[in-house]
Order: sequence, then C-alpha cells, then structure tokens
Amino acid sequence: MTPFFLLFLAYVLGATPSSLWVGRVFHGVDLRREGSGNLGATNAFRVLGWQAALPVMLADVLKGFVPVALFPNFAGTDSPAWLLAFGAAAILGHVFSFWVGFRGGKGVATSAGVFLALAPWALLIGFGVWLGLVLLTRIVSVGSIAAALVLPLAVLLTPSAGGDGVVIFAVLLGLFVIWAHRSNLRRLVKGTEARIGESHGGRPTTPSSRAPEPRRREPDDEDDRSSDTTGAIR
Repeated sequence: MTPFFLLFLAYVLGATPSSLWVGRVFHGVDLRREGSGNLGATNAFRVLGWQAALPVMLADVLKGFVPVALFPNFAGTDSPAWLLAFGAAAILGHVFSFWVGFRGGKGVATSAGVFLALAPWALLIGFGVWLGLVLLTRIVSVGSIAAALVLPLAVLLTPSAGGDGVVIFAVLLGLFVIWAHRSNLRRLVKGTEARIGESHGGRPTTPSSRAPEPRRREPDDEDDRSSDTTGAIR
C-alpha cells in the first residue's frame, strides 16, 4: 500500500465516531442529543455509565495507536516523518470527523494512542499527571490540559520512536489540545466547568453502578451555533 493511501486511511480510522455507535447499538441512545452532546468517553460516562465509557475510550486509543504502530509496516517505510504523519492524520480525523459534519472533539484519547506507539514512557508520565489532577479536582479537562503541557518535557526525558521530531510533535499537539479545550478554559475561568458526578448544568448525576437514565442534551458553549444533529467527539 502507498503511504498516501494509508495516510487517508489513518484519517478515516480517526474519524470513526466510536461513542455514537456504542451509544446507538448497545444503549439505543444518540449521545449527540444527551449530556454535553460530545461523542467521547466523558459524555458516555455521564450519560450511560462506565460500561459504555470504557469501550469508547479503548476504541479512541486504538484509533491513534494502530496507524502509528502498524501502518509503517504496510507502507514499507520506517521514516519518522511517516510515523508522525499517520499519528497526526488520526488525531485530525478525530477532531474533524466527516461522519459528524467535520466537527470533532478534544483528541485526548486518540493522542494517547499515538504516544502509546511513539513514546510509551512519556505517555505514562502524562497519564499520571492526568489521573492525579482528575482525582484531585474531579474535572477531566484540568487533567487533559495539564497532561498536554507536561507531555513534551516527558518525551524529551524518555526514549521515543521517531527521533527529535517527536518532541516538536508533542509541543504542537499540546498547543492543539489546549486550543480544542478553549470552551472548557472559558468555563474554568467562570467556575462553571462540570466535575465528575455533575452534569454540565452543575446538577448531580445519579451515582450508580448501572447506567443512569439518559438526560436531555446540554450543549457546550461551542455547540450553540450548531444544530442538535451535529455532535462533537471528546
């Protein structure tokens, strides 16, 4: 296969709206119309519980991991530039998915998959920062933004596939993830960002091991100018 065809395939794989299909097929719920309207693991957890969020998160991680880990073999190249290109295509597909009108989400889980293939030790450091801050603050976006800031330094301090270009890639990705969280940053400044256990309106969710009843969609700031049928992938 040619590298350019695989680059397109990496975008298509990244664009696959995992939570939309998990919600519809297994729960009969369109997550674009529930909770925040985002089609990622965080909204799946708030609306449907961890049973739905876990497969969504795993699928989103694999969307980033598979192109970087496997596509170079199919293309017959070990060029670091192609490694990074396949990863970037998967992330851009996730953030600008053609399945949902070229809208998308924050790209955190898919980026984690990319770095699982490129720099697993750096990812472990970033994950530790993410998990620690999420447990401390109960705000997922705080952990995601902090991990994006820490990742370039973690890559610099640990071994990685792809050479020095991975550090530059991590810097650009960190800036991109922060840009994708711009609506979250506005809510953090206002003090209205949802914590785990709360809906986007600040109301408590049902603390149960089984999925709570789906709630009416409460759009993010960025979704105000879109229709109800256009979702975002967190």
